[in-house]
Amino acid sequence: MRTMGLDVGSKTVGVAVSDPLGWTAQGVEIIKIDEENGVFGIERVAELVKEYQVSQFVVGLPKNMNNTIGPRAEASMAYGDLLKEEFGLPIVYQDERLTTVQAERMLVEQANTSRAKRKKVIDKLAAVMILQNYLDQKM
Repeated sequence: MRTMGLDVGSKTVGVAVSDPLGWTAQGVEIIKIDEENGVFGIERVAELVKEYQVSQFVVGLPKNMNNTIGPRAEASMAYGDLLKEEFGLPIVYQDERLTTVQAERMLVEQANTSRAKRKKVIDKLAAVMILQNYLDQKM
């Protein structure tokens, strides 16, 4: 059974999954959502849960720098509640402060990736970082 990591935004959800042993995280895809209109991509998440035999979710929690919960963290927690209701699987929230910034820096420094290409993969890479941080803490 695998763990699925999610980087939840207002327009996309980056998705990563662990290997079967729970050691490494791999990026899967970016799901388009529309938070304002109640479109959350749950159907696609369900397909991926089945395909990868997911047993739990790790949802990135974008806390404020002073460790408080703001609107984006509340939105991530609401998404987690939706997952719990839909799948009945455990939800773990992983502090994700600065993961998107780190992912962007990594793409700029290592790959010299154009802005347009970065935009297409940044959420997936952030999901990998969220999940990998969680897996590393468990070891």
